[in-house]
Amino acid sequence: MSFSFPIYRVAVAAVLVAMGSPSWATDPLTLVEAQRIAVGRSQQLLAQDALITAAREQGVAAGQLPDPVLKLGIDNLPANGPDRLSLTRDFMTMRRIGIMQDIPRLEKRQLRAQKFEREAERTRAQRLLTLANVQRDTALAWLDRYYAQAQRELLQQQVEETTLQVQAADSAFRTDRGSQADVFAARAAVITLQDRLSLIDRQSRSATLMLARWVGALAAERPTTGSPPWQSTPLQAEVSLEHFKRHPDLLAVSAEIDAAETDAQLAQTNRKADISVEASYAQRGPAYSNMLSIGVSIPLQWDQSNRQNRELSAKLAMVDEAKARYEDMLRKTEAEIRSLLNDWQTGKERLARFHEELIPNARQRSEATLTAYRTGKSDLAAALSARRDEIDVRMQALTVEMETARAWAQVNFLLPEPHTSATAKDQP
Repeated sequence: MSFSFPIYRVAVAAVLVAMGSPSWATDPLTLVEAQRIAVGRSQQLLAQDALITAAREQGVAAGQLPDPVLKLGIDNLPANGPDRLSLTRDFMTMRRIGIMQDIPRLEKRQLRAQKFEREAERTRAQRLLTLANVQRDTALAWLDRYYAQAQRELLQQQVEETTLQVQAADSAFRTDRGSQADVFAARAAVITLQDRLSLIDRQSRSATLMLARWVGALAAERPTTGSPPWQSTPLQAEVSLEHFKRHPDLLAVSAEIDAAETDAQLAQTNRKADISVEASYAQRGPAYSNMLSIGVSIPLQWDQSNRQNRELSAKLAMVDEAKARYEDMLRKTEAEIRSLLNDWQTGKERLARFHEELIPNARQRSEATLTAYRTGKSDLAAALSARRDEIDVRMQALTVEMETARAWAQVNFLLPEPHTSATAKDQP
């Protein structure tokens, strides 16, 4: 079997298009997948990974002895006279080579290394906060898109139903079984629904743009699927102080306290001077003996009260500042979490009322007025008004559910979810 060249080119082009258009591009986007994509795309997480690596590398370097210093020189070189610039004729002239080593005490080197390790821990806590924020903000954007989609589906269904009612009213008017007012009322209802549909489309496009900020434009265009599990959260039981202390904001400040305390300990060790040792070998003229020199250098802390003690006081004040900031943030976090839990619980109570009372009552009223219209006991305007009220109640229920789901997301993603974490560094 043979193919003509143009057909072959078309086949190849079709294969390339199929390869360039992955099947998942049109698959529905779940909340968990959206969060996983957002975590994988986050450049801020990559930047913080680099900071953690940098701090740990600096910690290793800080724990080592300083590099030794090689010293070369010529001592007592004649500057004038018959021996001017001679290296051998004057017995005091020496060609010298030596080495000097600063020796900070082991405790100080360990504290310097510990300081960078504390910095790595602080950055790691900030990374947890970034991860939680990415997951939360992605969830909020996904929820906005999800509920805009749900509202549009509800309105689109009503547009289709009301369009059929327009056709029925128009047919009834032409056969003298209905009034022209019914036709106008039905048409007005369709126009109103289409206007509301335009508003929902605008909200949906805005939600898509916000979702694209986290998952990319291609993934943001995919339809959302899967009802968000907003009915429960690990924090729905009575929360304790330990729950609040696990918040990444507080973990970051706690790491800052540790770093400040390490700085204070380092300032305390600076009250004891370090030493430097030096050894050198000096070569003189052939008629003279060579010289070996050994020395120790010790800084004189003659004004310790205004230097080392002041530095220590400053570092201790920074510890107090970090502890006070931690306590303030703990109170703030507790108030915010309890407020979000209250919003979430209230939203669930309101939704139960909508589904158990308000929506059934609106549906029964709508069905009753529609039956009255069909039996000639009421006009179409009353039936359309009742149907519009039912739609309003259903839209309000969706709005309340969206607000409740958003409160759930803000509570549920206070701590990063492990199933969307990129590495083991994300684990609390």
